[in-house]
Order: sequence, then structure tokens, then C-alpha cells
Amino acid sequence: MKSLFSNRFRGCLLPTLFAALLLAGCSDNPTKPQELTEKEYYEQASEALENNNYLVAVERLRELESRYPFGQYAEQAQLELIYAQYQTGDMDAVLASSERFIRLHPLHAQVDYAYYMRGLATYDLGFSFVERYLPHELSRRDQRPLQDAFNYFSELLTRFPDSPYNADARARMVYLNDRMASYELGVAQYYMKRHAYVAAANRAQKIVLNYQKTSSVADALALQVEAYQLLELETESQQALALLELNFPEHKQLESGEFKRSGLIWVDRRSLLNVISFGLLDNKE
Repeated sequence: MKSLFSNRFRGCLLPTLFAALLLAGCSDNPTKPQELTEKEYYEQASEALENNNYLVAVERLRELESRYPFGQYAEQAQLELIYAQYQTGDMDAVLASSERFIRLHPLHAQVDYAYYMRGLATYDLGFSFVERYLPHELSRRDQRPLQDAFNYFSELLTRFPDSPYNADARARMVYLNDRMASYELGVAQYYMKRHAYVAAANRAQKIVLNYQKTSSVADALALQVEAYQLLELETESQQALALLELNFPEHKQLESGEFKRSGLIWVDRRSLLNVISFGLLDNKE
């Protein structure tokens, strides 16, 4: 009996020992890759940027910042992360990273880049699919993101008058200004269509006062003339007309010294006869 038990025990022990040795061997070859040094992370990120592999660059730069937040490459990695995120089209991430860098490193030698990228990301976020592909819808868009972008670029110019990014910022500010004036003009025209002449005149006045160098000023003055005429405010109408004739004598609503109304008050106001006849007849005159 004893011999039989011993043989059975040895038979059970051998597989157990084999499994233990196998596990020990596996523990000597871990599958987890060895953690890179800060320099290695930065070099990999730099190589990815050079090869336009921006998603890889973002990953490496984030890993570097996570593992070495106070290392010698940390601040530069944060700046390059902003660039890489912009190249991937992730404007929300660019905005967040830029604001974070400005908050953490306000005196950094390249902090003007973060200010510029904050404006650029907000600028891009302000343009939706409709704005990019349906130009006739431009004036109907909410302009608040564009105003934010304008303010961010303006802050860059004020804080860093010698920044190399100022030329581009100024050019974008000119375009933003024109866009915001276009928005205000669209609102004023909407009020005219709804016969809200006081509101239309006030919006037009806002353009004349605040967006003087934009292409919308001429149409704003013409709209003022028309709105004041409809309100029977002769003095205000003549003043607006004088400004229009002096500054924009070739405007489409000026014909042989006479002012021609735009017809906006008839837009979207079809008569009953027009509706019944499916647009074939109209008795609005």
C-alpha cells in the first residue's frame, strides 16, 4: 500500500512542479514594454512630427507629460502638443491646451504662440459646415465665437506687439470684422422684411459706427435711408442719404441722383392672391 501511495503522489507532483516552473519562466519574460526615458519619448514625438504622424506625436507627447511633468522637455512638449493637436483637427483640444499653457507658463518665452493658437482654434471653431459650403448663409450665423476669436487675436497684438504671429492675426481680424458686419447687416435686413423699421435702422447704425472699414457699411447706410423714409423721419433719412452719396456714389440703390428702395419689405410677404394662384398672380401693388 505504501509503495502504491508513493507512486501516485509522485505522479501528481510532477505535473504540478512542471506548471510551477512554466509560470516562473513566464515571469522572467514580461509582456509589458519597458518604460521609455523622457528623452526617448521626446525623440519619438519629434520623429512623428517630422513624418507628419500627428496622432502618434500626440500620444507620445501626452505620455511624456504624464510621466515627466517637471522634466526638461515638459514645457516644449506642451507647445508641440498644441501644434500636433491642431494638425489633427481637434480644435477643442487645441483651445484647452493653449489656455492651460497660458495659465501655467505666463512668462514663457514662447507663450505668444499659445495666445495665437488659442485665437486660431476659436477662429476655426466659429465656422460650421454651413459657413464653409453654403456662402449665402454666412450672415445668419451666430457671431459670438467669431467675436471671441477677434478678442483673442487682439489680446495677442496688445501683449506681444513684436510677435511673429501678429501679421496673420491682423489679417484674420480684418476678415472677422467684415464677417461680423455681414452678420449685423443680415439681422438688419431681417428686421426690414418684418417691417421692424426702428430695429433695422438701429442695427444699420451699429454697422456704421463699429465696422467703418467693412464692405457692409454702404448697404447699412442705404438701409438706414429706407428705414427712416418708412418711419417718415425726413431729417435722419436725408442725413443717411448724404453720407451714402458722399462715400458710395456708385451704390446700386442710387440711380441718376435718386434713391431706389431695396424691396426688402415685400420679401416673404406674399399676398392672398399670390398664394391662391401659386405665385402666378399678385395684387400687392
